[in-house]
Amino acid sequence: MINPSINGWIDKFFTVLEKQKNDEILDSIDYYTAIRKTGLIYGHAVSFSNVKEDEIKELSIDEITKIVFLDALYGVFCLKTKSSSKEAFLKTANSFYKAIQKNNYLFLKKLLPETSDNLQLESVINDRIQTNQNVVSKNFSHIVTNALLFLDVLAFYHFIENTDFSKKYFETFEKRVFQIICMALDVKKIKTHADELLLKLFQNSLRYSKSNEVEKITIEEFNYEFITNDLEKFYFFDLVQMALLSDEKLDENEYLFLNYISEKLTISDTIATESILNIRNFIKTNRNNISYFNHSNPVKHFYNQTNATVIKLITRNKKD
Repeated sequence: MINPSINGWIDKFFTVLEKQKNDEILDSIDYYTAIRKTGLIYGHAVSFSNVKEDEIKELSIDEITKIVFLDALYGVFCLKTKSSSKEAFLKTANSFYKAIQKNNYLFLKKLLPETSDNLQLESVINDRIQTNQNVVSKNFSHIVTNALLFLDVLAFYHFIENTDFSKKYFETFEKRVFQIICMALDVKKIKTHADELLLKLFQNSLRYSKSNEVEKITIEEFNYEFITNDLEKFYFFDLVQMALLSDEKLDENEYLFLNYISEKLTISDTIATESILNIRNFIKTNRNNISYFNHSNPVKHFYNQTNATVIKLITRNKKD
């Protein structure tokens, strides 16, 4: 079993992939569809796209998220380079994180040359995934979900093409996402507690921006020029849906808003319909495990989730 709580898990991940002998490199639509099914796009990873389900037995949500996140990074590397080289991927991924954190001395100390490439990336992923450390100081929704984590994958896609990369990409994308989420929630005739929690979720997930610095604009003023490829287009559309479906239903105004966005993004009716059905099915299947859908008492739900994770880890360690 791949265990992201133990050093060397990335090597184990690639060993498992090699045993499965799956060298197929997907196109953008197939890649994104596979990653979306894992739940990573919605900030709540529950399954794998390239690793068999028995590899997630007894893993916590954080551990599953780490593996899915690695798989997403590796998948987009294969998609962009048409290569499945493990060594080239690890070097490129570490170079990417060094580039976006070049002014962060404490972060760079973790990427010392004497450390192997796979251990360097493990350290990076540990930093990027929100964990159950410092529980008191973190918002419950920030611990159980990483709403904008896939933005790393999109940025990595650009870095592979152009290593002269600026973290301004993150700032722009985050601001645009937050703007559209606010507009989507404004469309709702009736605001629910779940909507408030979802907005806080996105606020707490911003890494490069501050929500109070994001200018409020109208839908007509919104600029889509920052979206330059299909992956960004699909992800952005799914985030809009995530906001609109926080109460698990769409009224007429919300449908019109969603159709307007899909037209602006030039998303086909087939892909838009598949996207809508996918998120509805995901919510229906996993709503009891996602805190912002348990809005009657989300804090209690969070602590129940945390206690369940602790019990799972203790039980697993006893077996080991």
